[in-house]
Amino acid sequence: MEAYYNCLQCKNKRVRILTTDGKQHEGIIVDVDRNNVYLKTKGNGKMKTSAFYPGNYYGGFYGYGSEILTLSLFTLLAIALI
Repeated sequence: MEAYYNCLQCKNKRVRILTTDGKQHEGIIVDVDRNNVYLKTKGNGKMKTSAFYPGNYYGGFYGYGSEILTLSLFTLLAIALI
């Protein structure tokens, strides 16, 4: 539950998220529910639905070409405002 409330406080803010598998994700938290956080990242306009997506998705600019990355709250290790 603590990750849920932390994400709610960071909603609509630019963050860096570290997951339990050691990956870092940067973007803007656009939504959060009891199971997931939805992060708007630079990308090619596709929607990613896994925190463990293999590949590079930092090819665009925020807004045009952005994608929404769905991260499970269970996998979050740390959230930092940037």
